[in-house]
Amino acid sequence: MTERKLSGLADRIYNDILNSIVEGEFKEGDRLLTEHALAERFATSRPTVREALARLRADGIIVTRRGSGTIVGRRPDPDVRRFAPLETLSDIRRCYEFRVVTESGAAELAAIKADDDDIRAIQHAWDQLERVVETQQGIGAKDDFAFHLAVARASKNPFFITVLSFIEEHVEFSMNLSRNLSFVKMLERQKLVQREHFEVLEAIRARDPARAGKAMKTHLENAVDRMFGS
Repeated sequence: MTERKLSGLADRIYNDILNSIVEGEFKEGDRLLTEHALAERFATSRPTVREALARLRADGIIVTRRGSGTIVGRRPDPDVRRFAPLETLSDIRRCYEFRVVTESGAAELAAIKADDDDIRAIQHAWDQLERVVETQQGIGAKDDFAFHLAVARASKNPFFITVLSFIEEHVEFSMNLSRNLSFVKMLERQKLVQREHFEVLEAIRARDPARAGKAMKTHLENAVDRMFGS
């Protein structure tokens, strides 16, 4: 069997297991079938099953515990499937992981290097997004991205700006997804996001790099929890 075909089988197993978890067939704490049983169920080899399980483990969906086998660690929000195909979940999570590292660093530098114009630009971006939240006119993904880009610009490091601009499409996709889910669940979530943004702004205004980096890190980690469940 070709490598491409094996990879396709691993994708199918990943999606089928993930779908079973999202549907509630397996709940948090439930034990999954053994590798051998899954290989029989999907009529494939154990290495292929192992690849699918490794991806689920990397995404934090399942965990392996000594004496308990493989169990469900967390269940993604069921509404996620309404806005994105299951195979995109891994990419969304990894994009957030990347942003936690890069944007927290950008926020730290911004607290050190931002001038008055930079801080006014971040404040303006926050104000624009606040109007969207208050009026509920649209999702506000572009305004949200503008806030993060303003922080990157305030770092005075063109690499942060270039990298964030390069992944703009991915960032706005995940923001749209998250905000659609938030709109379905409760508008209070959007206000919570704005409070997190404001903490980033205030830390930069206070010239406190440690606080700014922590605020951005917390904000992005919370975004993951809001989407995938804590």
